[in-house]
Amino acid sequence: MLEDMRMFSTIVEQTSLNKAAERLNVSQPALSRRIARLESELEVDLFRRIGKRLELTAAGKLTYEFALELRRFHGSFLQKLNAFKSSDAPIATIGASLTTLQTTLPELITAMTEKHPNLEIKAVTGKSHEIATLVKERKVDFGLVASSVVDDAAITSLPLFDDHLILVLPRTHFILERTQLEITDLNGLPMILFAHGTWYRTLTDQLFRRHNLKPDVRMEIDSFEAIIRLLSACRAGTLLPKSYLRDQVLEDNDLYLVQIPELEETKRTISLIHGDPAWLAPSTRYLIEETIAHFTRRLNHNKD
Repeated sequence: MLEDMRMFSTIVEQTSLNKAAERLNVSQPALSRRIARLESELEVDLFRRIGKRLELTAAGKLTYEFALELRRFHGSFLQKLNAFKSSDAPIATIGASLTTLQTTLPELITAMTEKHPNLEIKAVTGKSHEIATLVKERKVDFGLVASSVVDDAAITSLPLFDDHLILVLPRTHFILERTQLEITDLNGLPMILFAHGTWYRTLTDQLFRRHNLKPDVRMEIDSFEAIIRLLSACRAGTLLPKSYLRDQVLEDNDLYLVQIPELEETKRTISLIHGDPAWLAPSTRYLIEETIAHFTRRLNHNKD
């Protein structure tokens, strides 16, 4: 039953049989047969098939709630079981690229530790290819990177959400007196940018070249928090990943987001990467599934 519920919840969270089959490392026909058998055992239809699309039936929604509860119970059981194996608290080591360390990881750590107070999370930072190496060498349990690692058979890459750059300005900035800002308004604009060496700065520089823009770069700093705090004092703007810009951050620093269509084209996918599933400890597999479920819930909430 536990494995059946894991497969079923993966289909729901991946939104398709093909994606779920890839995630579970099984063939699509085998997964279809497994779900058909589960429906037969439960004597209900879990999905409504509409062309190639799958929709949960009422019974399917109830079963998904049960699957999530079972996953939580199983994870809790594994953590308690660890107490008999070691006197140490359970530890998860997560690799994160510099950008995801500041944008994605804090939210995830908060959610995980609220749910599992005894869980100790360690973070290792590096560039995306360095995190991929750590994953392969099993020096971290899994990684969060601002790109997908698709050219390495030893790495499984699971997309979590898409991110893009957005213009941030102090609410008192004179340029906001204009009714509609365009991409060309970045030309000559005083700006504080992130330091070189990350995907985010690479995207920024590519954007400037593509539109032949030459902003007035006042500072280059490797901390999003420092950039945010300096904007009003320097009367400057910046380009930051949308995922970092929580409402509270904007309110506390009296900042304003400017929607410019060209900036939404600077899309990058934040992905979770892990090594061979056969080598994953049950507790690590559980944390990976919890991480995917966390960001799935956040995406669904944003859509609503």
